Amino acid sequence: MSSAEVDEFVRTKLPPQHQSIVRVLRELMAEGAPDASEVISRGSPAWKGRAILAIISHSKTHITFAFARGAEFDDDHGLLEGVGKTTRHVKLKSAQALDRHALREYIRQAVVLDQE
Repeated sequence: MSSAEVDEFVRTKLPPQHQSIVRVLRELMAEGAPDASEVISRGSPAWKGRAILAIISHSKTHITFAFARGAEFDDDHGLLEGVGKTTRHVKLKSAQALDRHALREYIRQAVVLDQE
């Protein structure tokens, strides 16, 4: 489910190269987590099922796509970063370089964990 708040955030807060990354992430989340709501959480776009599934943040050089329960994922793709007890993230620098297959798998795992 798309959110006008997230639309506004992307349009006004992100540079064009980051907007294209977030556009792909939104498509992947709509495909893999169709029942999740797009929300603004802690000042950033996020997707919420029973709890927060994933959230994005941005820097000058990349978008960080973080999974709230990513530490519980099987990471066969080796893309997840982070050392905390719960969250893991992927740093994304361009829409063209996204590993859509890996991201779909991470989203699938996020949804499964959220439904438990």
